[in-house]
Amino acid sequence: MSLLIQPLDHATIKPLVKLASIIWHEHYDAIIGDEQVDYMLEKFQSEKAIAEQQTEGYRYFAAYEKSSLRRSDESTNRLMGYFSIIERENSSLFISKFYLSSKARGKGYGRKMLEFIESNARESNKISLDLTVNKFNNAYEIYLKLGFEKVGDAQFDIGRGYIMDDYLLKKMLA
Repeated sequence: MSLLIQPLDHATIKPLVKLASIIWHEHYDAIIGDEQVDYMLEKFQSEKAIAEQQTEGYRYFAAYEKSSLRRSDESTNRLMGYFSIIERENSSLFISKFYLSSKARGKGYGRKMLEFIESNARESNKISLDLTVNKFNNAYEIYLKLGFEKVGDAQFDIGRGYIMDDYLLKKMLA
């Protein structure tokens, strides 16, 4: 099996929103609670929110697990993850979203997604990648192993009394 990364198109938005709900609930409910997850999904990962982000310059990509069917030459692609990026004026590319289904973890897909992002950043003459990660998210350790460094802490008031309590991470591109 391999990974296929494609820009998000109109037909992919609904499946992506559904996948986001699954991933976010299985991952974040224990950290921030079901109510905040639902609020954040509506605010940041609903069809409307994604469409608005795209008009602001965010580029979304869908990651598919591609496998050949045994009895024919056809192949089937299953949506397994997604990410969004936006170019910043400070010579960095910001990774706004980076999610992979639990079924697809441990297969090197996250690394392939990051390699795609790094390649995109280099083509745009960016010198670094930036992202934020919840302080209690176990992905923090994975980002460190992938070459990111903690450069700060940040709290973001996202409304309704909810706060995102994150680390700011940076990866310099050689």
